[in-house]
Amino acid sequence: MKFAKLLVLLSAGLIGVAAQTAKADALADIKKAGVLRIGVPQDFPPYGSVTSDMQLQGLDIDVAKLLAKGLGVKAELIPVGSANRIAYLQTHKADLIISSLGKNAEREKVISFSQPYAPFNNSLFGMADIKISGPADLANQTVGVARGTFEDTLLTETVPKTTVLKRYEDNNTLISAYVSGQVKLIGTGDFVATTIGVKDPTRKPVMKYVIQESRCLVGMNKDEPALMAKVNEALTSAKKSGELNTLVKKWLNIPLPDKLASAIE
Repeated sequence: MKFAKLLVLLSAGLIGVAAQTAKADALADIKKAGVLRIGVPQDFPPYGSVTSDMQLQGLDIDVAKLLAKGLGVKAELIPVGSANRIAYLQTHKADLIISSLGKNAEREKVISFSQPYAPFNNSLFGMADIKISGPADLANQTVGVARGTFEDTLLTETVPKTTVLKRYEDNNTLISAYVSGQVKLIGTGDFVATTIGVKDPTRKPVMKYVIQESRCLVGMNKDEPALMAKVNEALTSAKKSGELNTLVKKWLNIPLPDKLASAIE
């Protein structure tokens, strides 16, 4: 009987060790492969866009390369959209998401976030002749948003029931809808609105109100403490050296805000 109990205990111990061994360690896998797979935007300038020779460029692309360098591996850039970027993490098609990603309670249930690396405000914009000063004024109005974005979530929670939220699959189609006059109001990032104004000054979006002040963070799967520590270490180093401030000024034309520069771990 004692021998049987001993076998049971030994078996349980071996199963426990095996389970711990089998548990994924994303950082170890990345180091072994020598490649960091990073989901980045391709339709969201100045955070991410495609050049005439089909090269990715933007703040998020430069931050992705910065992190790969910090981890001592090559960067594999994977274009993602606002609607599918989190799914790329959950299905392990990407190790990190660097795609102007903001943090909210729903997203925190499924993924983890690094320290912030850049500012990002979400606002309501529209044609100059439309008088809007807050959510209540959007009653019986149609507002365009990119599906799955912060603006989509926040407006859904705050606008009157009579507001029509017209969801587009990505930022390019949202921008096209606004420029072509399909929608006269849009919820989007401040820098997207600036880009629209540059493309078509006759339809330059005017900010009506700030939906929420936000910031960009790196997204990763939960329960990856080693990877989280390494990402935050690389971001902290880039903040202290001034490298991240240089990138933010290059793409956003503003310095890295003090409250973000001091947000280190």
